[in-house]
Amino acid sequence: MPKQMFEKDEKVLCFHGELLYEAKILEVVQDSPSEPHQYRVHYKGWKASWDDWVEDDRLRKMNDENRETAQALKRTYHESTQKPAKTAASKKKGQLSDFGSTRGSEERNGSMPTTSRGQKRGRNAEIEDEETFHNRPMIKIPVPDYIKSLLVDDWEEVTKNLSLIPLPAPKPANMIIDEYFDEEKEKRFPGSAEMDLLEEVRAGLKEYFDVALGRTLLYRFERQQYKEAIKAWTEGKGEWKGRTCAGDVYGAEHLCRMIVQLPEMIAQTNMDGQSVNRLREEMTKFLQWLNRNTQTYFTAEYESTNQDYKDQSKGVGS
Repeated sequence: MPKQMFEKDEKVLCFHGELLYEAKILEVVQDSPSEPHQYRVHYKGWKASWDDWVEDDRLRKMNDENRETAQALKRTYHESTQKPAKTAASKKKGQLSDFGSTRGSEERNGSMPTTSRGQKRGRNAEIEDEETFHNRPMIKIPVPDYIKSLLVDDWEEVTKNLSLIPLPAPKPANMIIDEYFDEEKEKRFPGSAEMDLLEEVRAGLKEYFDVALGRTLLYRFERQQYKEAIKAWTEGKGEWKGRTCAGDVYGAEHLCRMIVQLPEMIAQTNMDGQSVNRLREEMTKFLQWLNRNTQTYFTAEYESTNQDYKDQSKGVGS
């Protein structure tokens, strides 16, 4: 039986479109014990004609953490609406990741699709694809400034200073995701839509990280290290014992590289607008939490490489 998560007259934050607004619950109803509760809300400062009936998945408790999320979503929304429109090509180029893979976009953009007769599609089809691309729900994740600076430093250490993040990471990506989950689940009701979403995000982040690490998250200089890491975790000796995948080996830097690539990934899925909004909220919360714990999870010191490694790295393809 669904649990009532909010009370009449409670002040809450409520999703309306992409943003969270302050609201007050005017009425709570439940048609049957097996049905979810319905909440009639009044948005602060809005006319009564905007009062709305919503389920608990659109509501958030009025606390400091959720207020911070609401402000971050608002800032991101205003930034996205103030920027000039871009073409599909420039849009995709900019979304590949501000700090991400050295793999060029040409590696991901295959040759022009063909029709069933094997002929290249004409200009009309290309225009139609561009319109479809623009109409897909887009997700702009607000990355905290400090994490952005760490990613820039990370890029410089690897690509300019030819240094590497020591592996295996003492706090690898899977551990980071699990520790966030364990802390965040205490704020959610078991069996609720919010808890279900948290579990889906946890599983999805882990799964995609393992798939994406070797494909899009490495700088070219790191690929020889990746080759050596695969061998080490396959053998499972010493500090590598129990580490069976990329998520058990690589840490916060590579995890954040993946998160800044999410806009490009989402643009190529059939995810609906509501799901996009929920994912953005979860990623915003996760990054805010990670931003508060950077000293715990990010690498304090990169390791220098010898000439032998530099020579070997030149022969490993990007």
